Amino acid sequence: MTENTLPAGLFSEVSAALGESDVDAKLRLTHAVAAAWAEGLLQRKNGAVLHANSVGRPAYPKLVHPREMPRRGLGSAHGRIRMMHAIAHIEFNAINLALDAVQRFQAMPNDYYSDWLKVADEEAKHFAMIRDWLRQQGSDYGAFDAHNGLWEMAEKTTDDVVERMALVPRVLEARGLDVTPGIIDKLRQAGQMDIVAILEVIYEEEIGHVKIGNRWFRHVCAERDLEAEATFFTLLKKHFPNGLHGPFNLDARRDAGFSESELALLNVK
Repeated sequence: MTENTLPAGLFSEVSAALGESDVDAKLRLTHAVAAAWAEGLLQRKNGAVLHANSVGRPAYPKLVHPREMPRRGLGSAHGRIRMMHAIAHIEFNAINLALDAVQRFQAMPNDYYSDWLKVADEEAKHFAMIRDWLRQQGSDYGAFDAHNGLWEMAEKTTDDVVERMALVPRVLEARGLDVTPGIIDKLRQAGQMDIVAILEVIYEEEIGHVKIGNRWFRHVCAERDLEAEATFFTLLKKHFPNGLHGPFNLDARRDAGFSESELALLNVK
């Protein structure tokens, strides 16, 4: 899809945005495909699925093992820049994750695609907000190394939309709901209100993103006559045998659609 032509097929246009390596072009294409779908300009046509290893990303940041990542303190300007760079990388991966959720699973209801294109559009906005802040500090996305844990889980869940919905939005992205309020509090105490304003926008919208994951996880479980909570904890045991580590932001997780029984069981090893 070129930016000045009328799009035709939903999945091919989403795959084009997903495969784009240039950051600015990926952001423009993501916003364009989300708007085109919302305006009814895209047709549902089955298309080739982009392989998970072919997803577009820039040459930098260099991807390293999580153990090689330095600790990021909030007490210095350099530490805050590194932290915001790490969050920018999460948001960049989240753009790709949302786009991949559209183009990979091509037999879902139209509302599913509306939801995940909305997520992609908002993740692109989040990324741009953080990158603008980084540039104001004399840095940019790609200035530091990053790890690829979020996308590695996407690669493990390419074969099944149930696993994707269970383990990406409901586990990895929900972790952001747990940790972000504490980061915001520390930054507010340090007077870093420009960062606080960005993270507050991201936090509120991420609750909605996790809620979308919950919605479609339960939808597909119901279609397959699977008991959703039992399925979720079976998948957790498979992929996270040591359990998930709290503390958990119970209020935000409730707002995002987790049940009381799920919350009670989350930290059981």
